Amino acid sequence: MVISAMGISAKVMKALSLRQVALSIVAIISAGLWTSLQAATVEGMRLWAAPDHARLVFDLSGAASANVFSLDDPARLVIDLDDSQLEADPDSLSLEDSAISALRTGTREGNGLRVVLELNREVEPRHFTLAPNDQYGHRLVVDLEYPGESAVENPIDPIEAMIREQEIQAQRASARAEVGDSEQAASSVEASNEPSTSEEAKPHPRRDIIIAVDAGHGGEDPGAIGPAGTREKDVVLDISQRLANTINAAEGFKAVLIRDGDYYLGLRQRTQLAREQKADFFVSIHADAFNSPRPQGSSVYALSQRGATSETAQWLADSENRSDLIGGVDGNLSLRDKDQVLRGVLLDLTMTATLNDSLSIGGQVLDQLGRVNRLHKSRVEQAGFMVLKSPDIPSLLIETGFISNPEEERRLRDPVHQQGIAEAIFGGLQSHFERYPPPASLLAWQRDNQRRPSGDEYRIQSGDTLSAIAVRHGVPVNQLKQANDLNGDVIRVGQVLRIPSS
Repeated sequence: MVISAMGISAKVMKALSLRQVALSIVAIISAGLWTSLQAATVEGMRLWAAPDHARLVFDLSGAASANVFSLDDPARLVIDLDDSQLEADPDSLSLEDSAISALRTGTREGNGLRVVLELNREVEPRHFTLAPNDQYGHRLVVDLEYPGESAVENPIDPIEAMIREQEIQAQRASARAEVGDSEQAASSVEASNEPSTSEEAKPHPRRDIIIAVDAGHGGEDPGAIGPAGTREKDVVLDISQRLANTINAAEGFKAVLIRDGDYYLGLRQRTQLAREQKADFFVSIHADAFNSPRPQGSSVYALSQRGATSETAQWLADSENRSDLIGGVDGNLSLRDKDQVLRGVLLDLTMTATLNDSLSIGGQVLDQLGRVNRLHKSRVEQAGFMVLKSPDIPSLLIETGFISNPEEERRLRDPVHQQGIAEAIFGGLQSHFERYPPPASLLAWQRDNQRRPSGDEYRIQSGDTLSAIAVRHGVPVNQLKQANDLNGDVIRVGQVLRIPSS
């Protein structure tokens, strides 16, 4: 009986052990499910206010689903986060310059979080979630876009500007026809029964040369961070504002700040804004870092159609292009980039001429920068920066210095050095445009009127060649080049040539 009892006890103990193991497994599984289903914590809230939109970012401890919808009378935007709880202090959020007049929070169905935004203007909401990256954890991003608003002040209607430019060209063509062959003009008028006189050409527009100044990064994208904690987005905004002031102080120039505050803009949006402003030139200001504190000095980059010209250039290009992923505006999330095929065709057709201008201006800027700062590279580098891929606007990206270098980080914070960098950049731009002013600009008018009145003048039209102009006016090509200080056969539409007396 003792043996039997002992056998029963052994069986009971074995059964109990199996039950305990099973319960332990259930407990482990339950704990895992609870961990995956437990509330995500809203650890922080950040708001970035831009002229054309506001971005509200929720920093989350884990992934969370959200439902965003609008309510009327009064206008509100409701943000519901499932299985979430709030640890951030919403009262610490500055709502200044945004479409949000007030923000309220509360619980929803016991374990959910509801955030209500009271709005003071019409908005078009858009939201998406972002997975962790090297700078942030899980995020919910809510964009409030303002219909009809522009990210820059006093936007120029591109259609109106195009029509205005066409009218100017037509008036000039008419004025040239006035001084043509009088007998041919008379016979043409008689045949068409039109008046023999035409409307007087309007005065030269003497427009400003528009420089789009783009301060890199911004908002939730701080850019590179120096050893002392200096953020790239802050110093490049300071330099960009100084550059804009320097440009606006010069006669015949006007600056357009692509970003004038601490907010994020997508890389494609930056170049699109420059195009909407009819910019003659686009310059993007940066202060990047390297994986070593030793590199220092300024660099100037133009776009490369075939990739980077050095490993450093490629590394920097990859770093800058990742900014759109940090800001959550990659190609899959953007709702505005519907014309990529067309943009690619335009890029192939026009990039060569634009790139040549970029390299020419870059050389002048690099020369000026070398007078106020050490140069990291002695020539204009080329890389595939997305922000430079505007086919019709010459563009440069300028690395004002390496913020990862402690000494250069200190200098980049110095207002005197910032002003010196700004003046050097503009000095290079001004030198180029004084020699090659765009048509209809004040600088073009000044150049044309400062020419000595020896011989006639001719304004180049689309389709003209230097040899055809020389034949038309009965002068040798070499003599025409010498009279206009031309080293080659390249001429530009709108350029005025002095025709020497034969």
